[in-house]
Amino acid sequence: MVVFGHLFLVHAPSTHLTMALDSHTQMVAVLGWPIHHSLSPRIHNAAFQAQGLNMAYCAAPVPPEAINAAIQGLAALGFAGANVTLPHKEAAFQLMDECSEAAKAVRAVNTIVCKTNAAGERILYGDNTDVSGFMTPLMPHAQTLAGKSAVIFGAGGAIRAVLFGLLTHLQLKKITLVVRSIEKASALLAHMQPYDPQKMTSVLEWQHAGGVIREAHLLVNGTPKGMFPNVHETVWPTVEDFGTHHLAYDLIYNPAQTRFLSDVVRAGGTAIGGLEMFIGQAAAAYRQWTQKEMPLALVREVLYNHFRTYNP
Repeated sequence: MVVFGHLFLVHAPSTHLTMALDSHTQMVAVLGWPIHHSLSPRIHNAAFQAQGLNMAYCAAPVPPEAINAAIQGLAALGFAGANVTLPHKEAAFQLMDECSEAAKAVRAVNTIVCKTNAAGERILYGDNTDVSGFMTPLMPHAQTLAGKSAVIFGAGGAIRAVLFGLLTHLQLKKITLVVRSIEKASALLAHMQPYDPQKMTSVLEWQHAGGVIREAHLLVNGTPKGMFPNVHETVWPTVEDFGTHHLAYDLIYNPAQTRFLSDVVRAGGTAIGGLEMFIGQAAAAYRQWTQKEMPLALVREVLYNHFRTYNP
């Protein structure tokens, strides 16, 4: 950061941006621990500058013991809002004044919007844009997937958003969670029961999953298997189980195409990479802070240039 009088110039060489900050600049932050790996500042700052918005986005490392103070300070500091990432999403949910239906269902907040209510008070509104981010690239396939079955690998925190999205946006016949811990997955399904009146969801241990994987049309990887630098790993190594009917969706976005996705494509199937979910959740948050649509072509260019540079 270079200071000239009362003007602050923030240089972001990785995205070739120079942003002028002043007393009217609206700030946004991503709160996490750790947070040095976040790509959110790159894409949001590129979008702010492209649209001529006097806004700036920073990454704020917040340890767990400080998350309450950090979130409560957003409104007092005049922030437009914030993103929240691991390990703070569930804690953030508890601190909101109001929440979206998605955040209530998932019981986690990844997007905060600082609003002014009818009484003129600044309040914190929490949303979970992971849901819309996950569903956006899936919706063009909604008709094809109607009446078909889906398999979700894993039962971690992101799976709540995945499961809520599938139950409320698609007309699937069956959803199976393939997991190592039946107990953990069963607790997740019990939490999501209000959104599954037909009881279409079930749990299956990994070693018994071959049949449901071959039958399913949608396969979703919600585990870290295949994430950089372990790019040779895969959530399902039995490639003979993949076919032309499969639509594979990996929540991992580094690398842009995992071994899991590559294996399905080689079998004649279709793939959706995690970058599309990452972009989708960011665009949904951006819309709430700016009342504008994020310039998606620019954002994709920034992200793919980053991965070409750092993961040649």
